[in-house]
Amino acid sequence: MMSMQLTPPEAASPTDLVLNAPEPLSIVKEDDAPGMVPVPAERQQEINAQARAFVSEIAAMNPHSPEYTSKIDGINRLAGAELVASANTSSRLLERSSTSLAGAKKSGSSAQVQVASTLGELRSTVEDLTPNQSDLSVGRKILGIIPGGNKLAKYFQKYESAQTQLDKIIKSLMAGQDSLLKDNASLAQEKTQLWETMQGLSEYAVFAKALDAATAAKIDDMKMSGQVEEANKIDADVLFPIRQRHQDILTQLAVSVQGYLAIDMIRKNNTELIKGVERARTTTISALRTAVIVAQALANQKMVLDQIDAINTTTNNMILKTSEMLKDQTGRIHQQAASSGVSVETLQKAFDNVFQTMDAIDTFRSQANKNMEGTVHALESGLERARPYLDRVRQQEGN
Repeated sequence: MMSMQLTPPEAASPTDLVLNAPEPLSIVKEDDAPGMVPVPAERQQEINAQARAFVSEIAAMNPHSPEYTSKIDGINRLAGAELVASANTSSRLLERSSTSLAGAKKSGSSAQVQVASTLGELRSTVEDLTPNQSDLSVGRKILGIIPGGNKLAKYFQKYESAQTQLDKIIKSLMAGQDSLLKDNASLAQEKTQLWETMQGLSEYAVFAKALDAATAAKIDDMKMSGQVEEANKIDADVLFPIRQRHQDILTQLAVSVQGYLAIDMIRKNNTELIKGVERARTTTISALRTAVIVAQALANQKMVLDQIDAINTTTNNMILKTSEMLKDQTGRIHQQAASSGVSVETLQKAFDNVFQTMDAIDTFRSQANKNMEGTVHALESGLERARPYLDRVRQQEGN
């Protein structure tokens, strides 16, 4: 019996972002599927009793009567509605998984695509705003004292002009998160409906298995009592379609279980994307706040320096009379100018946090792409195996 073990993610430091992509799903075998959707023991006893009564009833019928033929047709239509519903769900899931895979590859039109595109736009904008330490520390002098002032002013002018674009990107990320949440809500509903279908298929699988056992036992009893011809008739007309239908049910149940697990994987992928987008968005806001604080500090420093320049201009008129005072004050001015610089390290670290977030999301998308591609292949394989049985069900219901 197949089982899934969930483990919590490893602890991460406050500056690190860890996204965990679920492992790719393996194909669910037909023999494993019933045990993954168990039927209560009391219900199994009821089903077994119904199966024995059915076999006893059909064995007592005239094999040439319309009632006998109707019973055989009933076997061929066993779980017909559930098989069709399950196959339709698998088809929708395959389409959704293909869209998710396209989203990981930045193609298509799903919520994942919207988030991936917006994150790429955010990364491009942030890279354009990244302060370069050499650019901020080399340049013409302000007042002949502080180097790099012009380039600092140009950088913050560039930052101010990008505010509107950054606000638009952040709103788009929030909309992408909302789309992912809605996608997860839709998947949860799909998962509930698929579970109900699987429960029905699982009960029909128990019923078909009980019919198989009861029919085989009935055939043996008839042969032992000398009713060889009647036993062979039951073998050909009843046991064969029962086993054929049992195989159909088990196959579709396996495909449904595969789809159920895939839905859970897609929901986990969406949850990880939501976490990553939230971290990217909040980190960006933090970086923007840091930039604003630094800009305000620079403006205050410039105000102080302008006042110092005014004082220097005034004292130049009295330089002959106050040479010693001017010498002392000039030394203090240079000392103050040397100690009042821009905190470039803080700003650079804030943007580094953004890049770590972008790199983690790129790594996650690459890993999730491979894993979801394996899931799509597994679903395509299961759906291909179920297609002949679905066609047979539709043909029989058409008849």
